Amino acid sequence: MFFIYQVILSITILISPLIIIFRILKGKEDIIRFKEKFCFTSKQRKSGKLIWFHGASVGEIMSVLPIINNYDNDDSIDQILITSSTLSSSKILEKYRFKKVDHQFFPIDHFFFSKVFLSYWKPHLVIFLESEIWPSMYKEIKSKKIPLILLNARITKKTFGRWNKFKKHSFKIFNLIDIAYPQNNETKKYLKQLGVKKINLIGNIKFIENDRNKQDDIDKRLKLQFKKYKICIAASTHENEELFAAKTHILLKKKNKRLITILIPRHIHRVNEINNELKNLNLKIIHHSSKAKSLKNVDIYIVDTFGESKKFYKIATTVFLGGSITDKGGQNPLEPARYGAKILHGPNIQNFTEVYDFLRSLKISNEIKDPLQFSNQVVFKKNMTKVKKIRKIGNVIFKNTIKELNKKIYYEIKKTPILGL
Repeated sequence: MFFIYQVILSITILISPLIIIFRILKGKEDIIRFKEKFCFTSKQRKSGKLIWFHGASVGEIMSVLPIINNYDNDDSIDQILITSSTLSSSKILEKYRFKKVDHQFFPIDHFFFSKVFLSYWKPHLVIFLESEIWPSMYKEIKSKKIPLILLNARITKKTFGRWNKFKKHSFKIFNLIDIAYPQNNETKKYLKQLGVKKINLIGNIKFIENDRNKQDDIDKRLKLQFKKYKICIAASTHENEELFAAKTHILLKKKNKRLITILIPRHIHRVNEINNELKNLNLKIIHHSSKAKSLKNVDIYIVDTFGESKKFYKIATTVFLGGSITDKGGQNPLEPARYGAKILHGPNIQNFTEVYDFLRSLKISNEIKDPLQFSNQVVFKKNMTKVKKIRKIGNVIFKNTIKELNKKIYYEIKKTPILGL
């Protein structure tokens, strides 16, 4: 099975120039840095101890930032490598001023690139996030006897079914993980069946709040600009969900003349597509990047720049989380919930079932299926009492989680001898 996997990857590499060109034209690849995926590094390996975090995209990278911040201030660590696969995640990391962090794009999971990558970076500890299981890289990591952790592991029923079709192959791959920290009981059960030797359930690290962004640290210009208006936010939206939000806007506008709907698409390269989709609705649309001084008569405000979501969540009263009307499994609702917003979502939230159960228990999230339901659930006032509850309950539940992470992860790094460079 591993041989077939490598053959398929080898064929993909042969046609990769066409794939890369297409992705660059679509705005999904960096026109210069795409070479990192073929192990042409753009950063230097410094001397000393290096830890490597890898997450697929924005959500995974954002969730681990508080932990990275701890390491960034740890004198026993000399360099932190973060890899991801998407352009959006790299753009967001540019906004953070870490002292020791370097970002590279994750290489193609071919055995040749895995060898080249690890021979150059020589990490002392590898921490992969959530569902990032890469057979070639895992095999090479273990051949070099580097500790491998799967942090905030997430295996859904659908994902488990795929891995379980190739039981023998899957067992060999998952058995390479030294320790996995699942984010829920479902994942813990599946990891056991897939052959992970050591598992410790410590909870979902997405509940950990990033201390770099305080509740009262609101963008004053943004707050002043929207002060006169009522706003509704549709965030992390996917195809057709912007239209869903725009139709809701039309219904809401009948009762709220000074209403602006803010769209924060999951992938900003889709902005032109969104514009075309909404053009027949007779709505006035502007983009965040235009830096318009006046919002007079504006209906739809599209956030077309990277890493801006949190600014808007801080002034939000209602946030619809995308990926839930379309079948993407939903997006993380915790960040807007921390700032007092009511959370709305569609029926497809399997990626965050336990998180939504938690929010539902606090009566701050609701499921919607059509624009009429959406419009009826929108509120224009924050509930700060609920915010305090979220943070208080979150701190109690995850106090031991942070302690465990520090104990386990820091211990692994400090006990590992410095490798020869």
